[in-house]
Amino acid sequence: MSTPAPTVAQREVVQIHQDEVLTGEAVALDVQPVGFFLRALGALIDFVLGIAILLLLAAILGWLGNLGLLEVSVVPILTIAVVVLVMVVVPTTVETATHGRSLGKLAVGARIVRTDGGASGFRQAFIRSLTGVLEIWLTLGGLAAVVGAFTPRSQRLGDLLAGTFSERTRTPPLPEPAPGVPPTLAAWGETADVAHLPAGLSRRMAQFVRQADHMMPSARQRVALSLTEDAAPYVSPVPQADPETFVRAVVAVRRDREARALDLQEQRVAGLTRGLDA
Repeated sequence: MSTPAPTVAQREVVQIHQDEVLTGEAVALDVQPVGFFLRALGALIDFVLGIAILLLLAAILGWLGNLGLLEVSVVPILTIAVVVLVMVVVPTTVETATHGRSLGKLAVGARIVRTDGGASGFRQAFIRSLTGVLEIWLTLGGLAAVVGAFTPRSQRLGDLLAGTFSERTRTPPLPEPAPGVPPTLAAWGETADVAHLPAGLSRRMAQFVRQADHMMPSARQRVALSLTEDAAPYVSPVPQADPETFVRAVVAVRRDREARALDLQEQRVAGLTRGLDA
């Protein structure tokens, strides 16, 4: 007996945005890929470091050859070994041991992760390093730059083959929670009329509340008094409070009421959508 197809009301549509990844458990993670220029800067740092290591090892080989400690027939073999060590072995080992970090990536605040958000491992690091011989070393980063410029997350060819991308590790701190109505004006805030406040004045008051803690005391008092004088004609009743407390209370009341209005609107839209789907 065949299972009936789910109705429209039983279906759930999941939208995955560009800055989100979908894990194996179907959980969308909000991530911030590193931009093209930061990726290029990190790759340049790693490239310069690799050149320095390559020159150092070449100088050691030349010094040992001049001392007669190396046979002439062994030099080409050691040269190839040094090139493979610098271009493949070292990057693979570093990215595997640090879970996608290198000196260049640490400098720009990035790390390599899988496209599902998990930590990269040996397989991903080896594929990226092996591909990097072509797109970074042999073309001096030209191929990587061309591919990265046309991919949504600035992925180079090695990332596309390994299923990885560069994730930003230095994210800005979350803003502090917005302050509520001052306790001394809590009762006033339940019945106050602040709906007629002009939009421009409301923005100035909200900006003052965000920046007040970083202002000089004299300027803070002066701006709060000016805003209070401008807002008083549009507020009813006008509470008995100092100017800054008044401004903070008006901003908090307007924000809370606008948030409740948006929530009610979303609930009504959701109810209408469910009614249409049913």
